[in-house]
Amino acid sequence: MRLTGLAAGAAAAALVAGCSAGAGAARPALPAGSAAAGGSTAHGGHSTQAGTPPAAPLRAGQWFVRLAMARPYRPSPPYGGTDDYRCFLVDPKLTKPAYLVGSQFLPQNADLVHHAIFFRVPPGDVAEARRLDAAVPGEGWTCFGGTGIGGAAAEARQLEQGADWVAAWAPGSSERTIATNAGYLLEPGSQLVMQVHYNLLATGGKAAGTDQSGIRLRLMDRTAHLVALGTTLLPAPVELPCAPGESGRLCDRDAAVFDVIRRFGAQAGATVAGLDLLCDEGRPPTPGPVQRCDRTVHRAGTVYAVAGHMHLLGRSIKVELNPGTPRARVLLDVPVYNFHDQGARALPRPVTVKPGDVYRVTCTHDATLRGRLPQLRSLPPRYVVWGDGTSDEMCLGIVIWAPAA
Repeated sequence: MRLTGLAAGAAAAALVAGCSAGAGAARPALPAGSAAAGGSTAHGGHSTQAGTPPAAPLRAGQWFVRLAMARPYRPSPPYGGTDDYRCFLVDPKLTKPAYLVGSQFLPQNADLVHHAIFFRVPPGDVAEARRLDAAVPGEGWTCFGGTGIGGAAAEARQLEQGADWVAAWAPGSSERTIATNAGYLLEPGSQLVMQVHYNLLATGGKAAGTDQSGIRLRLMDRTAHLVALGTTLLPAPVELPCAPGESGRLCDRDAAVFDVIRRFGAQAGATVAGLDLLCDEGRPPTPGPVQRCDRTVHRAGTVYAVAGHMHLLGRSIKVELNPGTPRARVLLDVPVYNFHDQGARALPRPVTVKPGDVYRVTCTHDATLRGRLPQLRSLPPRYVVWGDGTSDEMCLGIVIWAPAA
């Protein structure tokens, strides 16, 4: 996932460890589910998923729609890298308004799939999505960042606000059903863009097969008068130095940023700079395993669920509301992060937010894991910043909420 357009101007025209385990120190345990801790040795621990996972029974007024790529796609990472972000347009063929109240991503070749995000495409944008699809050979189009629909300005709004995110999948996710009184509204003629991140780290950037993933949508008639949901994204910088005892060209931060730009394009560098502008007001970055970012709430609403996303060096992630005040509360706390369990956590009770409230996302990463995880062990040491690759890192809180009427 990349965030673009979160800050404009200056060096960032668009956006969206110092480890304690030195020589002789006791090394922390590996995260649960990591390959070296007993998980799969395939990238991300995915195993090929057979058949369709079971679903909860349909409620009155609900129905399923199953969508998939029209033809198999063989991932082919650009820029000589090992990560391919590909967008595919899929059509639920809606003839009447409907709420999306649940979803189950169906990774046909889960050994290749790192994560997937689904974006709502309004009827007025479908023609442009089709043009993007037709402009390149094969299935879909390359789409680091957002979908590319509407150009850079629209993509910045899309990812900054998260409004068009309607479904997502990461390892450990089963069918995600939303609160019984809420859903994402899809108008007649709307379609979806399925953005799939393929990781070919284990095979040196060469796909060992094809993929024809899909999704099962749980829809509900608009006459149910549900609360219309949206998504807010809470990114924070990643500034993780090489571990003690590591050295090499990429342990220099500037060299590491230029390497991310080489693999993912100039926008990747703008993302790193933009996060610094957004979260640290342009001050020089502070290297270290713990990074955070505060985001002010501008519109009243109700929060229903929260998720956190990092990659393989992630140790812990927390999302708070109004930290350091009498109204402080924790919305998400994952003290032992597991890459294979990233599903959204529904809040025990919905939480009301109002303008002036503050979200805070805090992530802890561990550079020593790079030398201990089979997926990363062969890679050279590097200063890790925000990047799209599985060997890069992210710190992202995801808030599923409904704006007040």
